[in-house]
Amino acid sequence: MGIKTALPAAELGLYSLVLSGALAYAGRGLLEASQDGAHRKAFRESVRPGWEYIGRKMVPARPVPSPTLTCPTSFCPGLPQDVADFEWVMWFTSFRNVIIFALSGHVLFAKLCTMVAPKLRSWMYAVYGALAVMGTMGPWYLLLLLGHCVGLYVASLLGQPWLCLGLGLASLASFKMDPLISWQSGFVTGTFDLQEVLFHGGSSFTVLRCTSFALESCAHPDRHYSLADLLKYNFYLPFFFFGPIMTFDRFHAQVSQVEPVRREGELWHIRAQAGLSVVAIMAVDIFFHFFYILTIPSDLKFANRLPDSALAGLAYSNLVYDWVKAAVLFGVVNTVACLDHLDPPQPPKCITALYVFAETHFDRGINDWLCKYVYNHIGGEHSAVIPELAATVATFAITTLWLGPCDIVYLWSFLNCFGLNFELWMQKLAEWGPLARIEASLSVQMSRRVRALFGAMNFWAIIMYNLVSLNSLKFTELVARRLLLTGFPQTTLSILFVTYCGVQLVKERERTLALEEEQKQDKEKPE
Repeated sequence: MGIKTALPAAELGLYSLVLSGALAYAGRGLLEASQDGAHRKAFRESVRPGWEYIGRKMVPARPVPSPTLTCPTSFCPGLPQDVADFEWVMWFTSFRNVIIFALSGHVLFAKLCTMVAPKLRSWMYAVYGALAVMGTMGPWYLLLLLGHCVGLYVASLLGQPWLCLGLGLASLASFKMDPLISWQSGFVTGTFDLQEVLFHGGSSFTVLRCTSFALESCAHPDRHYSLADLLKYNFYLPFFFFGPIMTFDRFHAQVSQVEPVRREGELWHIRAQAGLSVVAIMAVDIFFHFFYILTIPSDLKFANRLPDSALAGLAYSNLVYDWVKAAVLFGVVNTVACLDHLDPPQPPKCITALYVFAETHFDRGINDWLCKYVYNHIGGEHSAVIPELAATVATFAITTLWLGPCDIVYLWSFLNCFGLNFELWMQKLAEWGPLARIEASLSVQMSRRVRALFGAMNFWAIIMYNLVSLNSLKFTELVARRLLLTGFPQTTLSILFVTYCGVQLVKERERTLALEEEQKQDKEKPE
């Protein structure tokens, strides 16, 4: 209620002013803290002198015990840089050229095959992907994955969805729990920096893709999908190691087009997406020279000395960075997929625009997979309390298995499962007679303001619940204690009001987009 209700322009302007000022103030405190702590002993391992992106010589800001962890992607020579994120550093240093070479080869061969033999392009994707996997991880690892593919293909022939899902989850568990994970990791040839990341990524996504194939085969027995269809689906290189995952029905329908046609303006959109990914990479690199958002939380004594506003900004920026990281990864991969005439899952919704748990996810592909095969299947319309509880428990149980069972993942799953159900309980409570009558007595604008207030509280619940897994439990406890206990009431209410302003601006953006969509549909209607 109230999402289509406009607020006065002056009120929205005030919200923009408050939000901008608060972000600038928090950013200034975080910048000063980063510069003050740049040479702390505790930061030595994760704050290193940067390199020029196109330069050849490092300009050290201070002595460095080991130059192997310095970051040659830096645009700011001489300034220390936060290199605490191992994956990000490896993607754009040691493996940058390998990634560019592999994806460029895929694009080149795909284009040639599309021009010469368009009917065979899906086979080209599979062969090139399989060869790339074998060259990276070794032939025994490729055979291991083929064994999992064949196992789930055989299960699909029996036409029992419960059997396919159960076998898929068992296969996934074999890559997440000892002793099977240790045994299977031995199939990888050689050792290198990202070996563990590539092993878990390739194996886990393979299982999800094979499970999707098996479930779609059970749902559509008349289509007679073959093992070749599964291999074409699984070994599509851009999606293989890091996703996103497309459900088999969508991938098969798109890749089977013999003469795909591009929509008007699609090439411009692809170029824009590629350019945006490059800009995002450069922006993150420059940002890490001035804001050590990944390193500061590891030193709780130092973090505890931050002003309340800077500490809140630090917690918020950790989640924003994780979204940017996912957006860059999926942006690069999706650019290649779009060149292949596919319509891949889009990057996740920005954390800044999230104020409900129902829209919170950091991988849209896995979210779509879980919704289609588990969450929507059990929860139905998601309006009944008990079915929704069962659906969320089942969904987060599988998510826990996907992430790898451990104490912190159990806690993360419990908190987010609770948050999703709590939203439904509050919605049911709001529909209860007395409360519904109270809201009905309010103006639509006031109703929107009240709901935005609850959205602001929900926003911080989303941040705290996900900060547990993205950073650490101790840092989350520190943030919660400072913002809710020692900072009460001044800090608590100030941050809540700033967040309320942000939620109102997000709601206004949603309202504008909804109106534009309605106008577009009205124009498309026949006279």
